[in-house]
Amino acid sequence: MKPSEIVDLLKQQEFGDKILSFEENTFQPGIQINPLWIEDIFYFLRDDDRLAFDSLSCLSGVDYGAGKELGVVYHLFSMKHNHWLVVKVKLDRESPHVPTVEHIYKAANWHERETFDMYGIVFDFHPDLRKILLPDDWEGYPLRKDYQVQELYHGIKVPF
Repeated sequence: MKPSEIVDLLKQQEFGDKILSFEENTFQPGIQINPLWIEDIFYFLRDDDRLAFDSLSCLSGVDYGAGKELGVVYHLFSMKHNHWLVVKVKLDRESPHVPTVEHIYKAANWHERETFDMYGIVFDFHPDLRKILLPDDWEGYPLRKDYQVQELYHGIKVPF
């Protein structure tokens, strides 16, 4: 199924106003959705047999630049139908929260933890949202564009 057909199907299933945009003429076509509806949309994408998106291939954090929002990009794939879709959500920079999809796609567990660690994006209701790459007392979020590298960490010079 083509991405445009997937979007049409989502619109037929009462998700039309939850889809904020559709980027069709890009290398990886995808949709931007309202983060409040991520669980409902992802359950439909996974469970509807016409779509059968059974695999979350990748989940990544994004910083759209200083003063702009943060985001999460999800890459979904259907092994049954051999089609894919990119789903994006944009979040408020000052309080970036989005519901977890870990209970829908188990692969999201560590991806969400890494995104939390590197960007400070909180995945609400995640069963074990704690740092995975950095020490618990690390200050800031290293992949944010406005991140200031600390000079010392426990007496060790950070920038080499």
